[in-house]
Amino acid sequence: MKLEKFTSRYIEKFVQILNLNQSQKKKIIEIFKLFKNINSKNTVHVFGNGGSASIASHFSMDLTNNSKIKCVCYNDPSIITCYSNDFGYENWISRVIKKYGIKGDFLVLISSSGKSKNMIKGLNEARKKKFKKIISFTGFDKKNYLNRKSDLGFWINSKDYNIIENAHQFLLLLVVDMIKHFKKKF
Repeated sequence: MKLEKFTSRYIEKFVQILNLNQSQKKKIIEIFKLFKNINSKNTVHVFGNGGSASIASHFSMDLTNNSKIKCVCYNDPSIITCYSNDFGYENWISRVIKKYGIKGDFLVLISSSGKSKNMIKGLNEARKKKFKKIISFTGFDKKNYLNRKSDLGFWINSKDYNIIENAHQFLLLLVVDMIKHFKKKF
């Protein structure tokens, strides 16, 4: 009985998180519209740490596969370990953005805490490079750095990693499914 109760509560919690308010729905639609109007010379750069790195890979591949958008996730161990070794782990994302980013690109940062140093430095480098939009998906504290400093911050009201990460994945893939549904526009 305890397992059934836990399972029911967990599912209810996740459904409650996904029951987006009007403001959150508008943000998802805004992401869709941004990607709908992306310039073909520009790229969407996606980063995540840990489980969020897997979400970043999944989103990047699905977005690339279902649109004409160039979307790149930099989860290759040689990139991460090279830049981490040479410049420090907290600098590897900013180094990638410095090397591969151009004015007008987009940045998607997926971080449960929203306060990872590598993500913060990546956001700041994207600002220097004059990226068009910086989008973040975070959780835990609503006042986290990425949520406050992104052009479009999507915050999940939870302190449970798996709830936050599953919500991030659901919402990012919702954007992909919107693109698939309205494919004639892409």
